[in-house]
Amino acid sequence: IAESYSLSQNYPNPFNPSTNINFTIPSSQNVNLKVYDILGNEVAGLLNNQRLSPGQYKIDFNASELTSGIYYYTLSTSDFVNTRKMLLLK
Repeated sequence: IAESYSLSQNYPNPFNPSTNINFTIPSSQNVNLKVYDILGNEVAGLLNNQRLSPGQYKIDFNASELTSGIYYYTLSTSDFVNTRKMLLLK
């Protein structure tokens, strides 16, 4: 069981068209995992206030509908927020 929150760098990065996002949560939480473009517009909601048990998770993100560029993904719970950058190259 995870002892703390963590949001790992996506792999592979740069990617085309899919990548993996790994994170851990230490307790049962409602979790949001969203992807934003460089302007801050939400382009994908991977988890939308979904209740998850403690543990490690791997989310596959397929960006085949998006254009090349820099994107940000944000993991948020009631007491944790973290954002990382990823690069889509087509």
